[in-house]
Amino acid sequence: MDTKILLESGTNELEILEFIVGSQHYGINVAKVREILPYKRPTPIPNSHPCIEGIYMPRDTIITVIDLNKSLAVPYVTNEETDMFIVTNFNKLNVAFHVQSVVGIHRVSWADISKPDESINNSGRSVATGFLKINGLLIVILDFEKIVTDISPETGLRMSDIDALGIRQRNNAPILVAEDSPLLNKLIHDSLSKAGYTAITLTSNGKEAYDLLCKYKAENSVHEKVKCVITDIEMPQMDGHHLTKLIKEDPELKNIPVIIFSSLVNEEMRRKGELLGADAQMSKPEIGSMVQVLDHFISKSN
Repeated sequence: MDTKILLESGTNELEILEFIVGSQHYGINVAKVREILPYKRPTPIPNSHPCIEGIYMPRDTIITVIDLNKSLAVPYVTNEETDMFIVTNFNKLNVAFHVQSVVGIHRVSWADISKPDESINNSGRSVATGFLKINGLLIVILDFEKIVTDISPETGLRMSDIDALGIRQRNNAPILVAEDSPLLNKLIHDSLSKAGYTAITLTSNGKEAYDLLCKYKAENSVHEKVKCVITDIEMPQMDGHHLTKLIKEDPELKNIPVIIFSSLVNEEMRRKGELLGADAQMSKPEIGSMVQVLDHFISKSN
């Protein structure tokens, strides 16, 4: 699979792998995909979650298999001759998703991906992070982190890491967060609040965050209203890498620390973030470490 796009910097582009579950077309960011393999019946695990088919060991790594049909409540009878595994890596986890077929790869702009409105994403329960129209066909971009976290909550943000930081003083340094998942936006807000931060502004993608920075610039108040930016990578309209690029190329914004906080922080994506000027990069489970890095930047700005 050609993933050379990962070596480019701040283009606001990505590659979407289109696949089918039941009869519906879905998408996943190629940056999450390790490989695509023919379906092989996994080894069942007693008393596991109903959406977990079992484990699969194609080489020397044990991989958990999630049945997307069950997870998405799409009726389907498994065909062992034609079904596929999409093997992924994010949040430092290796997970295979059982799908019916893989259609192909599309290179698109994040600006082409529409975000779900409130009627679809009510209370953060939806597993759709965006919608993409290709040749008249609507492709649903799935929130794979939420699918995995719903099955195994401990794979998400480790809120206990905040407790381990101990008693902390209140801090009114203004923090700007760009995160498209309503659930993670709330968890990040709650984590920062628990860590003492009282002035948190939440946005749902890089464009919203950048528009806010531009508004503050026009008001000559940007450095009073934003002391640090925390951004996801994957977001509709504008991704975190493009947001980082715009901030670090702007003479008035470049000194604002940018923390990339994403499930996609691996070796290759870390190099990309460094090229763009990100001040720190953390994997999403590491909320405690992220707060400590934030503390460092805020103390330097005082």
